[in-house]
Amino acid sequence: MSIFIFGYGSLINSASRRLTGQTSDAVTAVAEGFMRYWGKVDDSYILAPLVVNRGEGSVNGVLLKVDQAGLLEFDRRERGYQRVLIKPEQLTTSQTIAEEDEVWVYIKQDPEPPCSLSPIMQSYVDTVLAGCLEISEAFAREFVEHTLGWHFPWEDDRDSPKYGNLAGVTEAHHNQIDSLIAEARS
Repeated sequence: MSIFIFGYGSLINSASRRLTGQTSDAVTAVAEGFMRYWGKVDDSYILAPLVVNRGEGSVNGVLLKVDQAGLLEFDRRERGYQRVLIKPEQLTTSQTIAEEDEVWVYIKQDPEPPCSLSPIMQSYVDTVLAGCLEISEAFAREFVEHTLGWHFPWEDDRDSPKYGNLAGVTEAHHNQIDSLIAEARS
């Protein structure tokens, strides 16, 4: 049996996920029956991260193979979320998934929207979109298009990042990221 995590936010970014644990190389995937939002997880977060909940939609992301110890490391990283199984038939991917394999996703039921106390942080957006751009610009565009809530409170913390797993982002990414999200935020 193999264990996979479906990463749909900062776990798309290879440098960011290495801050938590070892995974296989990322394999792109789309999960049906889920919706991705900007939303609050709990009051301990100083920023509004991405959350996924069951719903009418699809979410692009990556499949990451982990061992049992690695799964526990990612459980700690994703505190405040609920880890649930995704059925193999909900996934479109080139990754071979056997019937006995487990594919987990971290969801948040009934997420609260971002607010001025827990806004969307630019450093988090940068981390996620730099990860998407590791795959392709088309993947990053699909990510932006299939994420709800870009209009919520926002804080530009690029000069003094508040996101603890910021990684893999260079100044060269900034213009490209700003261009990708400009229409979604207007």
